[in-house]
Amino acid sequence: MKGKIHGLLTPDNCMLILVDFQPQMAFAVNSIDDQLLINNAVGLARSAKIFRIPTILTTVAEKSFSGPMFSQLQEVFPDVKPIDRTNMNFMEDEDVVDSIKMSGRKKLLIAGLWTEICVALPAINALEAGYEVYVVADACGDVSEVAHDMAMHRMIQAGAVPVTWLQVLLELQRDWARQETYDEVLKVAKEHAGAYGVGIQYAEAVLKK
Repeated sequence: MKGKIHGLLTPDNCMLILVDFQPQMAFAVNSIDDQLLINNAVGLARSAKIFRIPTILTTVAEKSFSGPMFSQLQEVFPDVKPIDRTNMNFMEDEDVVDSIKMSGRKKLLIAGLWTEICVALPAINALEAGYEVYVVADACGDVSEVAHDMAMHRMIQAGAVPVTWLQVLLELQRDWARQETYDEVLKVAKEHAGAYGVGIQYAEAVLKK
C-alpha cells in the first residue's frame, strides 16, 4: 500500500510555527553553529513573510526561565506577540492550538529549539490530529547531533516531512516568472543562502555588464 503523498507547499496552504527561539534554549545547542542557526531561522521567517504565510511565534517560560524570543526573529514579525506557554508541547497549549485552527491551514511548517522535545512532541501530536507536518531541519537545534538526528528520525517515522529553509523559500516561489515576489526572494537568498546567494550576486554583476 502506498504511503500518503504530501503535496507541495504553496503560499495559501501552509503556516509557520517558530518554537522557543530563546536564549536559555540556545545556550545548550550543540547540533548546529549558533550563528548558522540564527541565519537559517531568520531566512525561514523572512521567506514566510514574503509570501504572507500565517506565522505563530511561541515561547516557554519567557519571564521566569528562558528569556525572550530572539530579537532577530521578532524584528521580522514586529506585530506578532509570542504566545508564552508553561508546557513543552505547544499542541497541549490551548492558545496555540486555537491559533492554528483559526488559520485554516493543514500544512504546518515547524522549526525551533530543541528538536527532540519542543519540536518533536508537538509535531507528533499534530500528525495525530490530522495535520501535515514539515520540519525545517536546518532551522532546529538540539543539545547534540545525536539528539537532533534521532528526533528527526522519530518525526519522519511518524509521518513528518523533513525540509530545509532554502527549500521552503524556493518551493514557495517555484516560478521565476512570479514577479511580485521575485526581488524579495533573491534578496533573502543573497543575505542568508551562503554560496547560492553569492552566486546570485555574481550573476547579477555579470548580466549587468
